Amino acid sequence: MKSGLRVLGVVDSDSYVKWGAAMLDRMPADWDRTLVVIRTPALPSPEQLASSLTGSKYATSAPAVVDLADLSARVAAEQPDVIVLAVRGPVVRVLVRMIAQAMPHRPVIVSGLPGISIPETLHALYFRSQVDLMVLHSKREIQAFSALAERLGIRQDFALATLPFLPSRREGMPGGRDIVFAAQAKVPRELAKRQLVLEWLAETARNHPDRQVVLKLRGIAGEAQTHAEKYPYDTLLSQMADVPANLVISTGPMSEHLETAAALVTVSSTAAIEAIALGVPVLLIDDFGVSGSLINTVFDESGMLASSEELIAARFREPGEHWLDDNYFHAPSDETWITAIESAVAVHAVAPQPLRPQYRGSLGGRLRRIWDRKQALGPYDRSLGGYLSLLVGVPVRGALRRYKAVRSHAERYERRGELTRVP
Repeated sequence: MKSGLRVLGVVDSDSYVKWGAAMLDRMPADWDRTLVVIRTPALPSPEQLASSLTGSKYATSAPAVVDLADLSARVAAEQPDVIVLAVRGPVVRVLVRMIAQAMPHRPVIVSGLPGISIPETLHALYFRSQVDLMVLHSKREIQAFSALAERLGIRQDFALATLPFLPSRREGMPGGRDIVFAAQAKVPRELAKRQLVLEWLAETARNHPDRQVVLKLRGIAGEAQTHAEKYPYDTLLSQMADVPANLVISTGPMSEHLETAAALVTVSSTAAIEAIALGVPVLLIDDFGVSGSLINTVFDESGMLASSEELIAARFREPGEHWLDDNYFHAPSDETWITAIESAVAVHAVAPQPLRPQYRGSLGGRLRRIWDRKQALGPYDRSLGGYLSLLVGVPVRGALRRYKAVRSHAERYERRGELTRVP
């Protein structure tokens, strides 16, 4: 096994930039690590990019921003041993195909998820079905995704890594006074619920005039994020009357906000894990329930779920010890990701491995692959084939959706008939 592996990390959206940069930072010092940003519709703004890179070695020298052709040429020229695809699922699928074409003996391909990944999802897994290794961040996630892969018949190897951007608790760290709310683009989704969150934060600010309530956003309205935001909090707040002066909007790195935080409040953000690492009390609002769609089932039985009434009263929580080991706070000695990467590189050196089969999404052959590329890269795919695929693909997709809707309706009608039929 040779030392000094050459690693190329590819990132796209704000949360994947943060995760990918931190993962490369945690790799062995003798590995040669390069980071690039691929142009997609989720390309971060310069401010978002700077914020996501804070704390990493890439903060002082911004990574190159490249398109697919540039990236393909770089892969062919540099011949890395490992490529880390820290990008959204549809982009993973497109880049895997590019890598296979750019290098006759392809590198080890690693991917993963940048935050809380419970509940496990089919999409997260099947978009990454062709990578060699999928990195997850808790024992619970490893168990859940392994079971899902077995159930679906997907061959996948998983490895455990501590969330790479978790801060270390510093002795003598002064207690803050801010109540920081970590906003999310898609949780909750509904307008009325997001307005409720703002009302609770405003009421909290009024009840505690000696504290600052910070509405911490990943980006302001109009900036791209990993997930599209239909109702940006800053827009909604601007429409509210009687907003207390100590309820403020802020962006920037979460790490900086946690330094002055008395508590972290959210519905299900990974920021809760960062706060726990620093010993900052947490409250996860459960007024909307606990469910997969809210991405908060991982906090069930953690002791940190509570109602908006507890928020308004500023009664925050500490996690139960029983919850920590299975959920992101395992011992460093339990990590397996570095040895798993090294083992995969050693195997490829002896006998280059073919790409794993793609799970679903292969119907349509070359046209489907062109369609996938156009969907993943949007306006940054300027190929004629991409535009032509829209002319064919959009009507076909519409027809398929209508067919599925009709079939589903017919099946429901048939089931109702069977239930009401007299023997």
